[in-house]
Amino acid sequence: MNAGAQAGRAETVLWKQREPLTGARTPELTCAKCNLRETCLSGCVPAEDLEQVENIVYARRRVRRGERLFNAGDRFTCIYAIRMGFFKTSIVDSAGREQVTGFFMGGEPLGLDGLGSGHYMNSATALEDSYICAMPYSLFKEISQDVPSLQRGLHAVLAREIVRGHGVMMLLGSMSARQRMAAFLINLSKRYLRRGYSRSDFLLRMTRDEIGSYLGLKLETVSRVFSTFHKDGLIDIQQKQVSIADMEGLERVFAQGD
Repeated sequence: MNAGAQAGRAETVLWKQREPLTGARTPELTCAKCNLRETCLSGCVPAEDLEQVENIVYARRRVRRGERLFNAGDRFTCIYAIRMGFFKTSIVDSAGREQVTGFFMGGEPLGLDGLGSGHYMNSATALEDSYICAMPYSLFKEISQDVPSLQRGLHAVLAREIVRGHGVMMLLGSMSARQRMAAFLINLSKRYLRRGYSRSDFLLRMTRDEIGSYLGLKLETVSRVFSTFHKDGLIDIQQKQVSIADMEGLERVFAQGD
């Protein structure tokens, strides 16, 4: 057994030792049977290679609402896939304020920001009770030598993250508050649809304050724009439940700032 595999197995032992502290494990579920496989890292892997890929997932565990999966500065050991639930990533600025850097849902990866430096750049916090699959990166590299499609899957996910990052920069750099909020809702709608859920009716897992932190808006601005969208007949919003009544109208706001 090479050093990478030994390191991966050692990390697995630590995960299993920590498991009782974070709740019961989910029932065993293979990548082949997971209904989120197409949006996960294994989505590019052909069926005949899935058995090898199964060995990457060394731990499936529950992360309770408000619990940190990892902290900024922690040593990078694993890539995580969200099996169920919702997370936010964030950093703390020099003044001690939290800056939300992203929101992630089922099928999406966490921890890729640690690939370059060897340490996670953001903290990841569960916004609801969630389940994750932990993939030791040392083992990922070893298996991807025999399954090149797995490496291509990682490249595809990294490309999506780059595009997402550019989109956020565009939001913060040039768009009005209405455009930012419209883009945020449209993006959530598309991501829910991709996972087989309604594109027009969904629950906001994050607070308005967290939305504002992510979009570079004040809490009062987020609430005001939601109210304006509701008044204009674009959305119906009750607490955290959102119903998009006029998707084309939202898209016009995003494109033109109407």
